[in-house]
Amino acid sequence: MPSASGTTPGKLPFVVWVLAAGTFLMGTTEFVVAGLLPELSSDLGVGVSQAGLLITAFAVGMIIGSPTMAMATLRLPQRRTLILALCVFSLGHVVAALSTSFTVVLVARVITALATGAFWSVGFVVVTTAAGPEKATRASGVMIGGLTLANVVGVPIGSFAGQFVGWRGPFWALAALSALAAVFLGRFIPAREQRATVSLRAELGALRQGRLRLALGAAMLIMGGVLATYSYITPLLTDRAGIPEGAVPLVLIAFGVGALGGTTTGGRLGDRRPMATTITAAAATALVLLLLIPLSTNPVTATVLVFLMGLTGFTVNPVVTALAVRFAGDAPTLASAMSTSAFNVGVATGSWTAGTALDSALGVTGPPLVGTVTAALTLLPLIALAARATPRTSRVVARRTASAQPRQEETIR
Repeated sequence: MPSASGTTPGKLPFVVWVLAAGTFLMGTTEFVVAGLLPELSSDLGVGVSQAGLLITAFAVGMIIGSPTMAMATLRLPQRRTLILALCVFSLGHVVAALSTSFTVVLVARVITALATGAFWSVGFVVVTTAAGPEKATRASGVMIGGLTLANVVGVPIGSFAGQFVGWRGPFWALAALSALAAVFLGRFIPAREQRATVSLRAELGALRQGRLRLALGAAMLIMGGVLATYSYITPLLTDRAGIPEGAVPLVLIAFGVGALGGTTTGGRLGDRRPMATTITAAAATALVLLLLIPLSTNPVTATVLVFLMGLTGFTVNPVVTALAVRFAGDAPTLASAMSTSAFNVGVATGSWTAGTALDSALGVTGPPLVGTVTAALTLLPLIALAARATPRTSRVVARRTASAQPRQEETIR
């Protein structure tokens, strides 16, 4: 077995794959609720749109938790932070699974999200640092690939299980698996005595970088567009496309396969041509979401468009995440956390706005309309970022380490 930090040319360090597995569990818990909305609303005695607040609550917890936990654990060993995050994540699922109160489940989701934010913000720094500047976007793509693989495997399995054993079954499974993951992480990730010496002032100062703010804006908008639609995809598929409720998880698998393909594409192309990749993918996402409104009356076209929504939307994610960490220079931890928060600001605002649209006269076409507008707005920060990054003059300062040269530079196109 390779070491956690060692690697050979062309291969990523083992730590990248270990953290991708943890991200798989956290991605499953974030998105599985979309496939369990009928079971949750019935069991907890709330409407479907109110049950959708469990998605919004998780996103809000991620918004707050990512930067807060990143700063709170800044000087803790990275392995300890990751293990602690998984333990809290497991406990949050136990509390939710034991409760019959919607409010308690909502609070448990927020607590679980705080732990997820800590795991992702530290994890992205670990994988990009371990992979080095040449493979940073690819490493980010693999870690985000755990999130998208959750949509291929975790979410559909959770949705199928929820139909037979109720929504609590998937929650118990996630609690057990995340506790096991904490043990595995402690066994296979080597301990380091201390974190890199980074000041809180340096971390906060990185946020003044104009290009960093543009990358965060793009992260927020693209995820808001996709998740505005995905959060309420079940009623669209059943009420408009005429797909049986039992077959909805199969469509979710199609979304997950598309998302996994998009993450892989973004990870492969983003290191060479990040701006061309993201602008093309964002424009394609807006078009796909727009087409979902008139063409979702047919089960086949609806399924194809859901697949394309995942493919185009998730191509942007690994690129803007890697760019955010690089733009932060010597202070990447908060930038990584803020990129996670930015994604979840998009999830929270997108799912909330989509829920409001769902209850309006627009009905089930409201969420994809919200998604279309939001995804189209993603082009604004991306085009502005491209305009500030010409091939000859624009440079991205990669993270410096004690043993590295004072400055490593990379051209952005």
